[in-house]
Amino acid sequence: MNVTWESFGLHPQIVETLGKNQIETPTPVQAATIPVLLAGHDVTAKSQTGTGKTLAYMLPALQAVDTSSSAVQVIVLAPTQELAMQIYRVAESYGEPLGIKSQQLIGGASMQRQVEKLRLHPHVVVGTPGRMHELVKSGKLKLHQIRFAVVDEADQVFSLGSTMEVDTLLRGMARDRQIAFFSATRPREMEELEAKWMKDPQSIDVSSDQSTAGQVDHYYLVCDKRDKADTARRLIRLLKPAAALLFINDTDEIANYEAKFGYEGFTVETLYGDADKQKRAATLARFRDGRCQLLIATDVAARGLDIAALPLVVHLDPALDADHYVHRSGRTGRMGKSGTVASIVTPQELFIMNKFKKQLGIDLQEKTMFKGKLWDPKEQQQYAQEFGPGSAPRRGEGRDGKGGFRAAVRTGEVRDSSGQESGGLTVSGGIKGSGTAHPAQAAGQRTTASAAASKPARTSGAKPIQPAKSKKDQVRDRKNKGAPKWLKAKREGEQQQP
Repeated sequence: MNVTWESFGLHPQIVETLGKNQIETPTPVQAATIPVLLAGHDVTAKSQTGTGKTLAYMLPALQAVDTSSSAVQVIVLAPTQELAMQIYRVAESYGEPLGIKSQQLIGGASMQRQVEKLRLHPHVVVGTPGRMHELVKSGKLKLHQIRFAVVDEADQVFSLGSTMEVDTLLRGMARDRQIAFFSATRPREMEELEAKWMKDPQSIDVSSDQSTAGQVDHYYLVCDKRDKADTARRLIRLLKPAAALLFINDTDEIANYEAKFGYEGFTVETLYGDADKQKRAATLARFRDGRCQLLIATDVAARGLDIAALPLVVHLDPALDADHYVHRSGRTGRMGKSGTVASIVTPQELFIMNKFKKQLGIDLQEKTMFKGKLWDPKEQQQYAQEFGPGSAPRRGEGRDGKGGFRAAVRTGEVRDSSGQESGGLTVSGGIKGSGTAHPAQAAGQRTTASAAASKPARTSGAKPIQPAKSKKDQVRDRKNKGAPKWLKAKREGEQQQP
C-alpha cells in the first residue's frame, strides 16, 4: 500500500504546498515518523542524513500550532547556525500559508534585532541552544506555552557542551509538551537523555533500509601525508565534479589547503566554526550558486549542510569515528541522488577504514588512480602482469605513477640487458622474433659502425661542466630543498622580478 500525504490527515494547505514543491510521496522516515508524532507521542528517530528528517518533524509541529494564540508554541534546536537557518526556511515556507509566524534565533546575529522580532509574537522559533538560552535568561523568550520541542542532530547538540543550556530550556517548558530527537546516529549517551526527558518514547530507526545508501559509492585512496593535497587534486581532476566538499580535522590546516588548491587553479572557499555569521552565509551562498568549486570545512561547521545534488565528498583527514563519517558522507547522495565519498588516508590510517567498514556495514573499497580512471588494486596487478611490471604503479609509488617500460618507451630511453641506455625503441637488431640479423641489415650496421668510429667517442653518463653557482643561487636552492612545488614556483617568480 502506497502512503500518501493525504493519508496522514495533514492540513490541506500543507498538502498543497508539498505539491507545489514537487514532493509527491513521503520518504521512509517521514512515513514512519509523522503518524506517531501526530498521535502525540514522544519520538527518537534515527535516519541517514538527506532523507527528509526536517519535514518529518516540522509538518506535525505546524499541525499542532494554534494560530489564535500569540504565544511561542514550537521550538527547534540545532547545533549550527547554518542548519538552524535551513530549518527556519522550511518552517517559514510551510507555515506562512497557514498563518503561522516563524523566527530564527541564532548566535552571531544582532540580539537586539531578534528581541524586536520576538515582539511580533512568532509561533515557531528555530535556533542554536546558546542564543535561545541567552534570550530565556534575559526574559525575552517565554517557554511556558511550548507544545512541541525538537532537537535536530541531537547527538551533536548534546556533545557540543550544550547539555546544560538544553536542560534549562527543556525545564522551562510545560510538563505535557511533546519532544522529538532526530539524528543520523544514536550513541549510548542518547538513551540516558531520552529516559530523562521523554515519556514512553517511540524509537524509530529507518537507517538500515535507506534506499539512499545504495546510491553512494564509498572508497579510499592511500598516499603519504605530504601527498594528500596532490592526491585530492588528481582525484578531482579525474572525476570532474561540479562541486566538492573537503573535510579536515585540524582548523590550523585550512589556510594551507586553501593556498595549495588555489594555486592549482580551483576556486576555493573555507567554512569553520570561528568564522562570523556573515562570512559563513556568504561562503555557503557562493558554493550553492556554483561560484566556487571546492569548499574546505570542519565537522562542526558543516553539520547539517543541505547542498542540493552535491556529487563528491572528500575526507582529507579520516573522520574521528563512525558517527562523524556518517554525518560527513551524508552531505552527498541526499534524497536518493547519487554521490561519491572518498577518504584519503596514509598507510598508518588504514585500520580506520577497516573499522568503518565493519561498524557501518558499507562497501568501502580501496582504489588507485591510473590511466584516467579508478582501479581496484587487484585489477591493477593483473594489468601489470599482462603488460609488464612497470606498466602500472604500485601503491605508494610516485605521484603520477609513471615509470617502468612504458614510460621509458615514451621518452625513448630503453635499457638493454646489460643496463645500457639505447636511443631507439629497439635494443637489438635483426628481424622481429629472431636473434640473427639479416645480411643486408648486418652490412648496414657495419657501415654505421665504421662511420661512428670516425667520430669522437661519447662517454656514457658524461655531463657538461656547469658554471659555478652564485652564493644567492646556492641559498635559494637550499631553501627550495624539500619545499612543495607551489612554493618553489612562487619563489622562482619572486626571483625573476626586477
